[in-house]
Amino acid sequence: MKKRLLLAGCGGMARAWVEHILEHHKEAGFVALVDIIPEAAAAYREKYKLDCPAFGILEEAIAKTKPDVVLDVTIPGSHESVASAAMNNGCDVFSEKPMSDNYKACERLLAISEKTGRSYTLMQNRRYNKSIRAYRGLVGSGAIGKLGYLGADFFIGARFGGFRAEMDNPLVLDMAIHTFDQARFISGTDPVSVYCHEWNPPGSWYKGAANAVIIYEMRDGSVFCYRGSWCAQGANTSWECEWRAQGEKGTAIWDGADKVYADVVDDSKTREFIGPFKRIEANWDWAGREGHAGCIDDMFAALEKREPAMTDCKDNIHSMRMVFGAIESAKAGRKLLMSEL
Repeated sequence: MKKRLLLAGCGGMARAWVEHILEHHKEAGFVALVDIIPEAAAAYREKYKLDCPAFGILEEAIAKTKPDVVLDVTIPGSHESVASAAMNNGCDVFSEKPMSDNYKACERLLAISEKTGRSYTLMQNRRYNKSIRAYRGLVGSGAIGKLGYLGADFFIGARFGGFRAEMDNPLVLDMAIHTFDQARFISGTDPVSVYCHEWNPPGSWYKGAANAVIIYEMRDGSVFCYRGSWCAQGANTSWECEWRAQGEKGTAIWDGADKVYADVVDDSKTREFIGPFKRIEANWDWAGREGHAGCIDDMFAALEKREPAMTDCKDNIHSMRMVFGAIESAKAGRKLLMSEL
């Protein structure tokens, strides 16, 4: 029996979801489309030739079409209302990031998932990337020794307009969630404290803070440092950031694209003032689909097995704590323990 899908949010982001599911997940089919602008839902129905009704109200759509899974591709401020309505009405949820634009809402959604037993999984597409899998493998292989420092630089000037231009924390809340989740994925650990300084630099086209420097102390004693700007003019980094992992025996580099390697101490040679080092290349052995496609595949596979996906809310809440811990630290102007959230 096909999984019955309801799409909530028929804007530009939903295209990646719909097109991949239609091509690669014949075990699922759309039974309803929902958007606060009913014409948008109707337009999706026509564009993708979907044989299902379009609605303007989620609860009505759920009641009339009885979906198994709700795809939440609405704006962050709507995620709590959409996901809670879905789970409370017996549906599993696949959602765009972030869980919410409010930390208490994230905790409420986690509690609803646990209470109802419904799966609530978030889109963290940066985990599904051949380069990050190669880098994670290199860092975790022991080649550079025990990790002491992990750093990520993100500098891109993106003119989205819309809700992002009006957010108080557009970089940290809407974009850096990706990098924070990457950092947890690469390092295999979570933060215990955070110090964040965010500001809006000259020339910014955002209302809120488009720049940030953030320091996290991690549970294993290492430090993760994030430096970012969403209004950088020129010399842009990759969307996946530029990364440096410093260990006791060497350093691993990832440019966010296809350059992944480590320089490690070469014990076969005489120690010099600096070095000597030898270069180690990463293993590129991950064969999954990348980006949204890989994450959606994982969501469906986990649902079929009735087990948590890699980006289940019970894991993703730790990435959200990094986001809101940074925001609260910036407000307070001090280092913040994650336990204070």
